[in-house]
Amino acid sequence: MIVCIPEGLDAETLSAMCGRLEQAGDAWVDGRATAGYSGAPVKNNQQIAENTPLARELGNLVLHALERNPLFISAVLPNRAYPPLFNRYSGGQEFGAHVDGAIRLMPGVGTRVRTDVSITLFLAPPEDYDGGELVVEDTYGPHAVKLSAGHAVVYPATSLHHVRSVTRGTRLASFL
Repeated sequence: MIVCIPEGLDAETLSAMCGRLEQAGDAWVDGRATAGYSGAPVKNNQQIAENTPLARELGNLVLHALERNPLFISAVLPNRAYPPLFNRYSGGQEFGAHVDGAIRLMPGVGTRVRTDVSITLFLAPPEDYDGGELVVEDTYGPHAVKLSAGHAVVYPATSLHHVRSVTRGTRLASFL
């Protein structure tokens, strides 16, 4: 099931978060750092290194916002959440068709977490970039998703999905 979570982040938090990401400099690394075996060959983006204080700080903001969202809680009913990560796409970058890893190791503690649900929280307004749609395939066909900044989409982690090439501007998102 695909569920849209409107206003996953309020405007003030979104603005502060985007400002921090724009100033992140060397914290941006090759996105393949967290890609699994099947995702690494088709992943072409950048992300904030997951072990940085910035990633933990902004990830906590995302988790706190989602924990207060009644639609998110009722749709997902999370027992545990993998720490949010942050990515950006520009200049033709994309992420080819893949499914997300079923089990992830929690950074720093080594606890295994089953990841049945994936979430993409859009941080850049859709008018700031061309392309960059998240395309999720289910039994009814492909669904292209490009939401307003601060809105999120929830979908099964086992769904084949991809991010279309960004041909203008920069797509910023958080994913977990």
